[in-house]
Amino acid sequence: MPLRHLAPRDQHLFWQYGRGPGAPVHEPLVHRAVERHAIVHPHAVAAEHHGATLTYGELDRYAGALAAHLVREGVRPGDHVGLFARRSIPMLVGLLAVLKAGAAYVPQDVSRTSPDRLRHIARTARTRVVLTQKDHVPRIPLPDGHRVIALDDPVPYQRVTPILLPHPDDGCHVVFAPGRPEGVKVTHRNVTSLLHTEPGGLGVRPGDRVAQLLDLACGPAAREILGCLTRGATLVIGGDDPAAAARTATVLIATPAVLSGIDPADCPRLRTLAVTGEPGPSRALADRWSRQAAVHDCRGPAAGAVVSTMARHDPSAGRPPAARPVPNSTVYVLDADRRALPVGETGEVWAGGDCVPAGHVGGDASDAGRYAPDPFLGEGRTGTLGRWIRDGGLEHLGPAGDDRPEPAARPRTGGRPSRPAAPYADTAPRA
Repeated sequence: MPLRHLAPRDQHLFWQYGRGPGAPVHEPLVHRAVERHAIVHPHAVAAEHHGATLTYGELDRYAGALAAHLVREGVRPGDHVGLFARRSIPMLVGLLAVLKAGAAYVPQDVSRTSPDRLRHIARTARTRVVLTQKDHVPRIPLPDGHRVIALDDPVPYQRVTPILLPHPDDGCHVVFAPGRPEGVKVTHRNVTSLLHTEPGGLGVRPGDRVAQLLDLACGPAAREILGCLTRGATLVIGGDDPAAAARTATVLIATPAVLSGIDPADCPRLRTLAVTGEPGPSRALADRWSRQAAVHDCRGPAAGAVVSTMARHDPSAGRPPAARPVPNSTVYVLDADRRALPVGETGEVWAGGDCVPAGHVGGDASDAGRYAPDPFLGEGRTGTLGRWIRDGGLEHLGPAGDDRPEPAARPRTGGRPSRPAAPYADTAPRA
């Protein structure tokens, strides 16, 4: 490990500050965690939308029937299935069905995404099956060999028997952030390592109400949905007015842009707020919401698809909150030559461990400089600047920018086996 240029104290602090705590993940597959709640509390409400509700038992049963149908259509572990739908209860059934069939879902809000963009995503992700609502079938432009299945058509119940069970390192979902040609493949391990440990799980428990406000295409939307369903809470699916769903929520996951349109006083039950997907909230916005709830600033690689650091906002502090690595992840600050920096010096923040996605899907040669392998731990860059401070926290200082020269690659000198690097987190999701 190339740390010899650092003073002995900084070598020690590099590992002390940069390693998140190790924490066991007892259920590493997302859909298995949801199935457990369906067995233990089948009558608990899993989701509600426009007055309609769905219990965990119903969600598991309907998703199992659709998953069996997907398997009969040839869907196998490792495949990608398009989920080109609107926020709705059928959308949730389709999402869980894809996971039960062993595949990864590729979400897009069909009402917001152009036909050309949908066509590009279907081709790039190599989907063969696309799920949508019946009303939107005419809007789905399919490449040759694709099949559309309407989520709101009845499917005879049949227990699903996947050919092979997925592995925790297999894809859970693929995020095509708005405006980006390539997708980011997020694994079951990425998801469960964050959601089944604290503080990433945000303390969500049965009886909680988690609002689903974000565009399906953005990475943090998966944290809303899966962070709720894997922990037995109720997902309150928002419509065109995000504030309506937020009013009864106990937990919110939102971008600063979404929060700026909601009055904290209208959310009397709110206990926890995670701000994600964009550069952190302004001090004034964080102070405003912290009078109502615990506010966590969440950052990570891959356009908000995953989280590597979290920081709880303290309104009495005189500076932004210092972030720390989430469990089972590593965060470190490197200079332009990808060497570790001592405490107090500014460089680019890199991430390793369970918070780094499996890689990107698609893209072209122009993306090569944006996906650089890390010679340090073989993981991925976040595209942001930061520095360690003396209390052991990481201070985020904004985007690193894409115009800096690429340093020459150096051979790795140790660490864990190489994994694909993550893309820059420079695209803000939509509400």
